Amino acid sequence: MTTPEIIDQIHDLILEDRRISPKSITEKLGISRERVGSIIHEDLDMRKLSAKWVPKCLTRIKDVNGASRLGNFGFFQRDANDFLSRLVNTGETWLYHYDPQTKQQSMEWWHSDSPRPKKIPSAKIPWKRFRFNFFGGDQDGVLLIDYLPKGQTISAEYYSSPLVQLKDILKEKLRGKVTKGVLFLHGNAPIHRALATQTKLAYLCFQCLDHPPHCPDLVPSDYHLFPELKNN
Repeated sequence: MTTPEIIDQIHDLILEDRRISPKSITEKLGISRERVGSIIHEDLDMRKLSAKWVPKCLTRIKDVNGASRLGNFGFFQRDANDFLSRLVNTGETWLYHYDPQTKQQSMEWWHSDSPRPKKIPSAKIPWKRFRFNFFGGDQDGVLLIDYLPKGQTISAEYYSSPLVQLKDILKEKLRGKVTKGVLFLHGNAPIHRALATQTKLAYLCFQCLDHPPHCPDLVPSDYHLFPELKNN
């Protein structure tokens, strides 16, 4: 039988540890898993929410997202096959020795009308490594993976090195991209905007596509690759 005392006990356990599992509550109180689930969802009206990423600081910028998207869509609209056959994009991420900030690990119990908890990317985890990925459009997949050496600073000069490797790989395996002209898409990080990087891209004859600041569009690696790497 469900009593107000049991409901309060479960509520107190959740408030004490919002990541507690129904199995742990069952073991602590000696009641069935079904009753615990019913009390949490029906009596307490709670569910588990994963935290969402929020930037440290957003500056007020002119909205250029629409113009950039229209420009890139123009390439695609003129000839979709040609666009995908020429496209190369990049994705970068920190790989932590242990990353406590994955969505699954951040899930906590909250009432259904509660705002989602927030988390800030941590810069204080000592064991981490920076990984660059370069992808081809359509079916080409991953073209190049590069890890920043331990102790090395992320700089435009360093970023230029895998760009040269990428050009060599394209000439060897996908010469058609080089012949038609590479359409190169990367973000707006300082190393991407740096003069040294822009000079190197021009030297390699890569045509850069616009990527608006704070753009919500994510590259496929952010969905299908990096989360699995971080889980492992």
